Amino acid sequence: MPSSLRAWLGLVAVLAALVVVALGVLYAGHSEPGGVDRWIVAPTADSVGPPWRGVALATDFWGEPAGAALLVVGAVAGCLWLRRPRAAVLVVVGVGLTVVTTTLVKSLVGRTIHGADNLSYPSGHTGFATALALVVALLVAGWFGLGRAAGMSLVLGAALVAGAAMGWAQVALSAHYPTDVLGGWCTALAVVPATAWGVDRFAERIAERRKAERDADRPVERTADAGRRQGR
Repeated sequence: MPSSLRAWLGLVAVLAALVVVALGVLYAGHSEPGGVDRWIVAPTADSVGPPWRGVALATDFWGEPAGAALLVVGAVAGCLWLRRPRAAVLVVVGVGLTVVTTTLVKSLVGRTIHGADNLSYPSGHTGFATALALVVALLVAGWFGLGRAAGMSLVLGAALVAGAAMGWAQVALSAHYPTDVLGGWCTALAVVPATAWGVDRFAERIAERRKAERDADRPVERTADAGRRQGR
């Protein structure tokens, strides 16, 4: 994570986590859309028809296991090609933790849609798309050395576009309520910055340890060189 963005993304993560908790408490155990959901759209069995339904299905595919795996593999390959191993780790860990978190929160909140078996809050598809967009945007911001204003605009803009696109598809297909989408979006905003900070701290500690080991070996090497010279 670019150092210029750490404080601001930390604040965003805290606020996003509060939204996830608040919505979870508000809709815990519900099986119908809330007032906000009804104001935005009333989910039905077929929310949209052709050709938009095809667009929604195509968008939804990239949040399904097969499509998500393709995106993650492509993102990791791109990070390694650019020689950004931390970003590659963040793709796997950050996106993975976002999906795991949405799954855990679903079981805790217990909100359902179209039957008791369909847990809906928060949207895992939206969380996944937003998390991946955040990681890519952080990589781009670091690669080009963007400042705080430009970097935050890029990161939040990418998260908004990706989350809105996938969120629209989920609501259009009646897979989620609009507030589920908001919860998934905020889950990614909470998890990814925290994970990025953790990855950076872990990598920095490894680098410091290796540096300390190299510094400790240098006196031994110098003593050995001096002994060989005296022997001559």
